Amino acid sequence: MTFTLPELPYAQNALEPHISANTLGFHYGKHHQAYVTNLNNLVKDSDLAKLTLEEIILKTAGDGSKAGIFNNAAQVWNHTFYWHSMKPAGGGEPKGKLAEKITKDFGGFDAFKEAFKTAGTTQFGSGWAWLVVDKGTLKVTKTPNADLPMVHGQTALLTMDVWEHAYYLDYQNRRPDYITTFLDKLVNWDFAEANYKG
Repeated sequence: MTFTLPELPYAQNALEPHISANTLGFHYGKHHQAYVTNLNNLVKDSDLAKLTLEEIILKTAGDGSKAGIFNNAAQVWNHTFYWHSMKPAGGGEPKGKLAEKITKDFGGFDAFKEAFKTAGTTQFGSGWAWLVVDKGTLKVTKTPNADLPMVHGQTALLTMDVWEHAYYLDYQNRRPDYITTFLDKLVNWDFAEANYKG
């Protein structure tokens, strides 16, 4: 199968003023597109070309000879998940079962926010902060580069991209400000709730 760039769930200017159309244009139109293009070129005429994106990720994870394929496939998946982890007029607190589980597993929403901010701030270099389900428990994790929860037996509920191209045009070196804005103004709790099967 040929992979294509998934459509954004909103217009490129829909997250302004928190993430500019300029940032989203480069991030989605250049970076995300490049991962799709690279993946298609890398799997062309191979057995992997018949697999789904998730199957390629799981089949190539940890195989040094397939690192290029894994990195591009995982980044296609991560970015698609990231776009859905945000929405216009997002932020605030979750509701329903996910809110109850956050209170139970973290001791409260504020404790979750601190854990998520810490994960995003302390991820050295490029990577991701995640809210995941791990063996029935909610956890905040961070992964470097293209790494992602599914290869660690975890279910992702939401993610925040902390690669510099995700925020540098808008926030320069102020990654903590971007993280705070993500939580307060952008995070899509409806998406996280839909991913939570608790």
